[in-house]
Amino acid sequence: MTARPIEHSAPATQKKQTLRRSPGWKRVLHNYELYLFILPTLVYFILFHYVPMYGVQIAFKNFIAVKGVTGSPWVGFEHFERFFESYQFITVMRNTLGISLYELLVAFPAPIVLALLLNQVTSERFKKIVQTVTYAPHFISVVVIAGMLYLFLSPKQGLVNQILVLLGMEPVFFMASPDWFKTIYVFSGIWQNIGWAAIIYLAALSGVNPDLHEAAVVDGATKLQRIRHIDLPSIMPTIVILLILNVGHLMSIGFEKVYLLQNQLNIDASEIIQTYVYKAGLMNAQFSYSAAIGLFNSVVNFILLISVNQLAKKTKQASLW
Repeated sequence: MTARPIEHSAPATQKKQTLRRSPGWKRVLHNYELYLFILPTLVYFILFHYVPMYGVQIAFKNFIAVKGVTGSPWVGFEHFERFFESYQFITVMRNTLGISLYELLVAFPAPIVLALLLNQVTSERFKKIVQTVTYAPHFISVVVIAGMLYLFLSPKQGLVNQILVLLGMEPVFFMASPDWFKTIYVFSGIWQNIGWAAIIYLAALSGVNPDLHEAAVVDGATKLQRIRHIDLPSIMPTIVILLILNVGHLMSIGFEKVYLLQNQLNIDASEIIQTYVYKAGLMNAQFSYSAAIGLFNSVVNFILLISVNQLAKKTKQASLW
């Protein structure tokens, strides 16, 4: 006597197909728990990211506070032309792009290298110690970081200059030198964020099949060869996605740290779009002018994000959409 197979999946499959054909509101009601779960996030983005976009129009107006946004007269692209013709335009753009590209070329690969090296460490205790030491600075305030830099790089009592004097070299006033500003900004950022940024790469490396490494060891592959041919290709989609996101913020540099490290002696290398907007908008009350600069900055970032994402799609790499 042959037992007939029991078909358990047929009713569930029919239910799913029926749900797909049903109107959108029925699907929402059926999965209302999921929509309630994401509701706070949607409300946050709508209130604090989309509703304020209404005020972007002041970039095309001569904003007068007593008349409000709607009552202020239109001036078209006058504020954009003023920024492009300003003597500060070349300096601000050069400094912004210089720091951004420096950070992209040096700071972006640093956590990848750290994650690849930590992944090859066999001692779990040593790996945890290194991880703790490297990502602990991420929780230090930017104000504290700036104060530490002023102390360590002081020309008289700073630790770095004391070492230089011991080596028979002349002390350097780092914080007053425009040539050193980009290097100080980028490498202090690496020290502060390298451990935290490496976490996502370590998570991606944890998904690599151990059998691949075992087979490579049997074939006589060195650790460097295993990193190059197994680990790096495995985390390449993660690298590409984060690269696209970083390029999408190429023109957006952290305002707080630059402003705290800025002084009259290094301002030729430290005046960026964000600090320029702050001074023009808040300190000089040129709201429309600063809004125009900020809108220009956002448009450039948007174009870069779209372009790099399309380039990744054409080269058959991972992309955002």
